[in-house]
Order: sequence, then C-alpha cells, then structure tokens
Amino acid sequence: MDLLALGKRVQALRVERGMTLQGLAERSSVSLSMLSSVERGEKAPTVVVLDRIAGGLGVRLARLIEDPETQRIVVRRADQQDVVHEPGGWRRTILTPVVPGVNFEWISVTLPPGCEAGTYGPWAAGSHEFIVVTGGVLAMTIGEREVELAAGDSVYLAADVPHGYANRGGADCHYFVAALIMRPRSSRTS
Repeated sequence: MDLLALGKRVQALRVERGMTLQGLAERSSVSLSMLSSVERGEKAPTVVVLDRIAGGLGVRLARLIEDPETQRIVVRRADQQDVVHEPGGWRRTILTPVVPGVNFEWISVTLPPGCEAGTYGPWAAGSHEFIVVTGGVLAMTIGEREVELAAGDSVYLAADVPHGYANRGGADCHYFVAALIMRPRSSRTS
C-alpha cells in the first residue's frame, strides 16, 4: 500500500467535507496524532483504524484503499439511485454517481398536479442549471421572473438567484435538471 497516496486520499476527503483533523478524530474515534501521521504518509494504519477513518468520513473502507484510477469510470445502477419522496407528493431521483470534487448533478423530477415544490435559495456564484421538461407544464420562478415551460422546452439559468418549481396544471409534470453546483447554498425559503 502506498502510504503517501493513502494519506492524500484521506486528507482530500476530509477537506472536501469541510472537516478539521480534530473533527475527523472525534467522528472516527482515531487519535489526532494518528490521523496526522496517516495523512502525512508516516504510519501504516491497521484495518480497524482505516475502517474507523472511513466511517468518520462517511465512505466505505474500499474507497480509502482502492486505486484512484478505478474512479475514472463510476457506474451507478438503477437500483442504486437515490429516490427522494418530498413533502407535497413530488419525487426526485438523483441519476448521477457521486464523484468527489465534481459538483455536477443530473436529477429526474416528477411534480403531481397542483404541486408547489418550493423556492430554493441561490447556489454560490458560478453555479448553473439546465432544465428540460419532458411532460406536463412547469412554472419556474427565477429571481423576480416567471417562466412557463411545456414538454420539449428547456431553460438555462445562472443558479445564483432564488428559484422555484411548481406544477399548476392538471397532469403530472416531468422534467430533468442538470446542475453544475458550486457550494455552499443558502437555505430553502419555502
């Protein structure tokens, strides 16, 4: 095992999550000195310690020890997609695999008739969203502007303004969102 490469992976995952060494030490029950040594590639941690570190980072142990080249292709099977049933009866399915350092999401959304999905606060500057409607009619609020999109219509928006989604029609509305998101995001406003 390449200890320097392992240390860099642990550090990159920690930084990506906005965690300090102390925060990871507390979440993983691994001493601060051990974590520091692992990140610098100075100590070979046991499997138990590696498993605790992985748990503290919220990843599988394999993620810490696998060759990063295997991450150049990430497959997400249909049964592994995150389907979220939101209040109000609407559903979103996150289609894209999670890839560290890549802030891109592709989401499938279904809004039932009369559903207001809410208004979302702005993403950080440099964020972009592309929406394409495949069925029904989507009413979008983008900042102060309202846009109505029917099946086959699409829109681009700089996602650093509040924006909302609603289906005011009598049939389900289906649409896809492709988003390049810069973190952090303001809170949801409704």
